[in-house]
Amino acid sequence: MEGSENEGGVTPIAKWKSDFSRTFQYYLDRSTPHTTERWLGTLAVAIIYVLRVYYVQGFYVISYGLGIYVLNLLIGFLSPKVDPELEALDGASLPTKDSDEFKPFIRRLPEFKFWYAITKAFVVAFVLTFFSMLDVPVFWPILLCYWIFLFFLTMKRQILHMVKYKYVPFDIGKQRYTNKKSASSSGTPRN
Repeated sequence: MEGSENEGGVTPIAKWKSDFSRTFQYYLDRSTPHTTERWLGTLAVAIIYVLRVYYVQGFYVISYGLGIYVLNLLIGFLSPKVDPELEALDGASLPTKDSDEFKPFIRRLPEFKFWYAITKAFVVAFVLTFFSMLDVPVFWPILLCYWIFLFFLTMKRQILHMVKYKYVPFDIGKQRYTNKKSASSSGTPRN
């Protein structure tokens, strides 16, 4: 078939999908160093979703499922890649004394993947609010109370785990170095 339109077996849809995927990945890679802007965009998407649910006065089951998923992602974000409880059984563990070897905190779910998963979850939940068959009538205060109960129970367990194994998943107190010129290189001649 010399005159076929599909040269090399690539259909126009597959080519479009490949081009779209490549372009999307390009912009996703470009957004990696812009943490604050990414999270502000996710906050905007979350606000749009919350406004949609508020004005429609429904889709509470979807919101509950979204909340459980975000809680699961948060636990992955706050947890170390290698669990110290399991590592203690193997003989290796996090340092407990000053003389022990330092092991940096490595997240089970990195920040970028955490952000990407939450953003996708809000976008998918937003799209689901346009399907009326998914608007299951429920008494939403019970779902909210149950989610709050799960949140506090899970966070209590996670914080106790952090205290027990002495790790902090944030770098709030991390020292930052800047490129300050020293007084000797400021251009004043020394005698």
